[in-house]
Amino acid sequence: MPPATTPTNTPPTLRDRTNRAVRAEVSAVAMRLFLEQGFDKTTVDQIAAEAGLSRTSFFRYFATKEDVILGNLEERGSEVLEALVARPAREPVWQALRNAFNPLLDDIAQAPERGLSMARMFDNTPSLRARHLGRQLTWHDRLTPEIARRLGVTDDPYDPRPRAVVAAALACLNAAVDVWTAANGAVDLPTVLDRAMSAPNE
Repeated sequence: MPPATTPTNTPPTLRDRTNRAVRAEVSAVAMRLFLEQGFDKTTVDQIAAEAGLSRTSFFRYFATKEDVILGNLEERGSEVLEALVARPAREPVWQALRNAFNPLLDDIAQAPERGLSMARMFDNTPSLRARHLGRQLTWHDRLTPEIARRLGVTDDPYDPRPRAVVAAALACLNAAVDVWTAANGAVDLPTVLDRAMSAPNE
């Protein structure tokens, strides 16, 4: 089974690099304020002032305050897709999805306290959690075609299995993070995810 075709990467322009640098700087400032005083108590005006921007300039880079935190979810989804496409063709679909989550787990392992702080922020801010889950739906749409390819059902757009498999895997990922957060990081997240993803086979 040949690997899925991935788009050709083109070098970013100077404007793209500048925008990314500014977004990264604003995100760092915002995250510090969110962690210090809470998401709801932090205003756009505070973030803009700390980052040396006007309120108007802030909204050139982020549509909402929530986007400061959630803006990298698209990039995270791309990493999961790339990892999934790179898995061996003969690897079982469910195992390929589990292994495709490893880049996310590696990021958390490098900065577990930050990961816990982020997860707690989502738990304590219903609007942020809802937006997070909504953004995660884009992962669903991006991963489903690759799962359909691996299942050999790309010629049947009405076959529900690819979407069901992806939805179940993402639900397992979210459940594992919830348990890890509730345990204050005292449990091993990869092990918890393995256990969550073994549930359909038990």
